[in-house]
Amino acid sequence: MQAIDLNLLLPLDALLTERSVTGAARRLGLSPSAMSRTLARLRRVTGDPLLVQAGRSLVPTPYAEEISGHVHALCRDVQAVLQPAAGRLDLASLHRTFTIRAGEGFVELMAAPVMAAVADTAPHVRLRFVPKPDKEAEPLRDGRIDLEIGVLGTSAPELLTQRLFRDRLVGVARSGHPLLADGAVTPERYAACGHVAASRRGRFHGPVDDALAELGLSRAVPLVVPRYPDAMRVAAGSDLIAAVPRSCLGNGVTTGHAVGQGLESFELPVRTADFAISAIWHPRLQADPAHRWLRETIAAVCRRAYP
Repeated sequence: MQAIDLNLLLPLDALLTERSVTGAARRLGLSPSAMSRTLARLRRVTGDPLLVQAGRSLVPTPYAEEISGHVHALCRDVQAVLQPAAGRLDLASLHRTFTIRAGEGFVELMAAPVMAAVADTAPHVRLRFVPKPDKEAEPLRDGRIDLEIGVLGTSAPELLTQRLFRDRLVGVARSGHPLLADGAVTPERYAACGHVAASRRGRFHGPVDDALAELGLSRAVPLVVPRYPDAMRVAAGSDLIAAVPRSCLGNGVTTGHAVGQGLESFELPVRTADFAISAIWHPRLQADPAHRWLRETIAAVCRRAYP
């Protein structure tokens, strides 16, 4: 391979296509004399005249006729390998399945509008949403998932993120709940209610308890469920109240979600920190044009839903 000059491929393709030294030179932006020297070199390398004079034009030799199609295909393949990847993305013909790990609340509210936006420009792309039992980085590292949606909860230093929207906890209770019917929701009245907590790890204690503790208060949490949508359904059918992300109530795309469940929302009477919902991915996919398009599409849908 060290004796082979691959730089000769493009001039050879141009000469065999144009069948003219002047035409090949114009095609590659070279001078006719430079192309003549290249043709002489090609003749020495191949051991064949390649193009011979026939009146005022050049005609290919049998060997040149034989290799012409192969040379053109080689040049096309080389250009496909070395050209910027973004230039090869054809969304209309893209066939690909992306695996996305996200919380149940995001899937319930956002899977449909995200899929609609994807299908609008890439009709052959499929999305696979998978459960999010934890926030470990290994599935991103080994390629089991392509993208994660949620709060960054791993110390893996290489992961890349893009903030989709900011979120915060709010309270929800069934319509007509005494807490909402009897005046302002104070920390004392809030703490006196029964609560349902959402925790994948089954924890009864959370940021709301820390905020209440700063005021010298505590609450009773007789029930823990694994997901925020579960907590909302429990609150809708009982006197227990729940604290859930504001995004779970509905958005600019899916309005009235909480109202449809018979719930009313209210601002928590204690302060809890806002948090960022992000798209999270591994650097090996950073430059992949299809993955970049997916990230941008999801971000655009989230901007419309949570401006």
